[in-house]
Amino acid sequence: MSHTSAPEAVEPAETAETAEPVTVLGLGAMGTALAGAFLTAGHPTTVWNRSAAKAEPLAVRGAVPAATPGEAVAASALLVACVLDYAALREVLTGHEAALAGRTLVNLTSGSPEQAREFAEWAAGIGLGYLDGAIMITPPGIGGPDAMLLYSGDRAALARHRGTLAALGDPVDLGPDAGVAGLYDAALLGLMWSALSGWLHAAALVGADGVPAADFTPVANRWLAGAVTGFVSRYAAQVDTGRYPGDDASLDVHRAAMAHLLHAGHARGLDNALPELLAAQVDRAIAAGHGADSYARLVEVIGK
Repeated sequence: MSHTSAPEAVEPAETAETAEPVTVLGLGAMGTALAGAFLTAGHPTTVWNRSAAKAEPLAVRGAVPAATPGEAVAASALLVACVLDYAALREVLTGHEAALAGRTLVNLTSGSPEQAREFAEWAAGIGLGYLDGAIMITPPGIGGPDAMLLYSGDRAALARHRGTLAALGDPVDLGPDAGVAGLYDAALLGLMWSALSGWLHAAALVGADGVPAADFTPVANRWLAGAVTGFVSRYAAQVDTGRYPGDDASLDVHRAAMAHLLHAGHARGLDNALPELLAAQVDRAIAAGHGADSYARLVEVIGK
């Protein structure tokens, strides 16, 4: 007598019910955006905040508010924290060490590389997988095409949870040293502020002669995206090798052009502190005998 075999079980496609659960600790503007992105991507999301009222808008969208940090930790194997500082996070997690063992903590709290490395040591001591992260976008951009998040620390944990973390933005792996994400964060913010201040000085300069910033900016963006990024890419190798051939433009040439910028700013009553700082650095390098070198030589002036 023949028997019909039962059909083999088929793994269901990932849905809102099967997507990885995640817990978000801290519901400031950024934490709320993080939790919202997880919900949008279909991840069961538990949220906790000292002020419970901040969880209410997310609860309307389907998040599960946790009454205590312990309840929040127990809800998910993946914990994402975005609180005031590292001390606040340690306070939230203290007393829950046993429950944290075997889970992964992605710490998106702003801090220094030294704090990240210290926290990673603490996490390793209790068996907690640890990733330190840096969010390179403002809250409205979380989950969008321009969102980039930097991660360093437990690379196996990042590989395991990459799909879930991708709901927040492009996850960039910076390696096993937990302090590197915070280091990049500080460096990139410094780059942003320098670029924005340079653009504002430029906008003030052309604005003094009646040119609207909206007219000037498309030309500025083309210059930045083309020539300036080309300089940066080319100079990276010079910085790493310590050789600065001035075959594109020497510091002597740069300094002569800076004189025109300084004159134009003074003539229009601008605050010239930024270009004066740049000129002073060039002057120091030229005085040390490096006038024929490229602009990248200034990395040694800055480093010293």
